[in-house]
Amino acid sequence: MSGQYWFPNMPIPEIMTALSEWGLSVSNEQLARPSSDFVTGVYTACLEQVTNIAPDVLHDPVHNALAAIDDTNTDLYVASVAHNFLLYHLTRFANAARIMDFSAKDLYLPDPERTRFILSAFINFVKFAEQCTPFVANLRDKSTTIIEEREHVAQELTALQHKLNTLKAQRAKDEPKCDQLRTDNAAITAHLMATKETTQSVVKDIEALKIEKANIILKKENINSDSSLLLDNIQRTRSRIVQSPERIKRNISTMGATAIEDKKTLALHEAKARDLQAKIAVLTNIEKDVRSCIEQLQIIEKEAQVLESSQKELADVKDSMDYKKIERIELQMKKERVHRQLTNAQEKLDRAQRHAEEKRHASQQTIERLQREYEHMDVERRDNDKLVEELRKEADDIETKMAEHLKKSEAELNELLAEYWKLRHETEVYMETLANKLNMSVTAD
Repeated sequence: MSGQYWFPNMPIPEIMTALSEWGLSVSNEQLARPSSDFVTGVYTACLEQVTNIAPDVLHDPVHNALAAIDDTNTDLYVASVAHNFLLYHLTRFANAARIMDFSAKDLYLPDPERTRFILSAFINFVKFAEQCTPFVANLRDKSTTIIEEREHVAQELTALQHKLNTLKAQRAKDEPKCDQLRTDNAAITAHLMATKETTQSVVKDIEALKIEKANIILKKENINSDSSLLLDNIQRTRSRIVQSPERIKRNISTMGATAIEDKKTLALHEAKARDLQAKIAVLTNIEKDVRSCIEQLQIIEKEAQVLESSQKELADVKDSMDYKKIERIELQMKKERVHRQLTNAQEKLDRAQRHAEEKRHASQQTIERLQREYEHMDVERRDNDKLVEELRKEADDIETKMAEHLKKSEAELNELLAEYWKLRHETEVYMETLANKLNMSVTAD
């Protein structure tokens, strides 16, 4: 009926008992001759047990879908769209229960045997889901946590991308200014180098002029001291000798010539001093220009350092964003691996349960067959007293076979249960290992 997967047909009393546990009262007649409304209600109840999807829940999606249609007669499609929605969810539920050929025919033209088989599969799947409720709830919580973390990482990535775009825009905006500053820096550097060479030559000239001025001042002081000594000598000489007019005239003319030469020398020295003062003023202005250039260079260096730090921050942001992308990809890969392993574990558990169910059903059939044989032999014993002893021996043999078969079945069931618990333990160990890798706390149910 379902290809690769097979479910044993449950007897009608067991189906009625299972449905009554969920508050559904069904009769033998309804299961023997199922109607479309009956199977739709029962299948919807099974769907609601696992997925909490009821017909009322589909009311809003149906109206939202119809609202998107540009048609004034949407009331004509309400029933058909609702049936399509319900059929879609029932088909997904049937696929999960390993009924791969579920279709609308099972709803609208139900067959008794087919309905019994589908109900057996649905009931088996619902009971399995009830057994795995803690494990599934834990997985859903972890999945919700991972989704929240992924959204948080996506928000951080968006913020970092926005910050990166802002930095790129700011960098593109500042790039012409940086080029202009580089050009100005190169021009100022060339001007400073030229000014430095000129300044060195001017400083050397100033030093030479300062030395020459010091020598001239020293000569002037020597001349002044010599003049003072000569005046003193003249005074002393005048006091000792008789005044001679001719000699006095000659001395006066000589002293006048000497004074004129001294005045010329003094005027020449004063002119040189004025030239030196003008050169010192020029050098002072040059020094001020050099200082302002140095200050501009310092400002440019600070701007260059700020630009380098911004570029470093941009590179750090890029590295952080790349790391976040890699981490997000790793988390997605880990999540996919966990889902695959969970699917494999569920399939193994399904196969183990199906195998156990088949063994149980086969054992039940064997027991029923042996019981019928025993009853038949009991009837024949009343008719034929001569075969009583042989029938008793045969009954004893059959009971021995029953006991051995039951022991064998119990041993196989125990092995299956041991394999199931081993598989569940390995799954829990894997989940704990994964939780430790993701820094998540896991509580064993």
